[in-house]
Amino acid sequence: MKLNPWYVTGLTEGEGCFTISFNYRAKLNVKIETRPSFSISLCKDDLELTKKIYEYFRCGGIRYSRRDRTYKYETRSIKDIMKKIIPHFEKYPLKGRKKEDYRRFKWICEQIYRNYHLNRERLKEIIKEAYKMNPGGKRRYKEEELLRVLGEVKE
Repeated sequence: MKLNPWYVTGLTEGEGCFTISFNYRAKLNVKIETRPSFSISLCKDDLELTKKIYEYFRCGGIRYSRRDRTYKYETRSIKDIMKKIIPHFEKYPLKGRKKEDYRRFKWICEQIYRNYHLNRERLKEIIKEAYKMNPGGKRRYKEEELLRVLGEVKE
């Protein structure tokens, strides 16, 4: 069974997530690593469907989360996101609440693809935009902490 592209978009609307995370990396000139991620989480009984999503996008991987007992399809490769994930959602667009997160995710991924995240001023813009996404989500670092590292916010 091949998945209908609109089904994949609908499934993403309910169970998907577009995320930009940040980690401190001393080796980087900007000291902050920027990591995009697209994922779809399904209950453990839907492993076969999760595999079909993996087959559909032909990138990323599947992992099991013991925390919430789900299987998660996820891709973090900027190349795969730009060549496979974004083209899908441009052709089969989201219609609901995730549409705005996707728009921001796409813009940030375009910046990363052009290596703009390695420039302090551009990275500040990326961080500010990323923190407008997934307002109810959990983050390791506060926006102010990251901007402080870049010299944006003084203590």
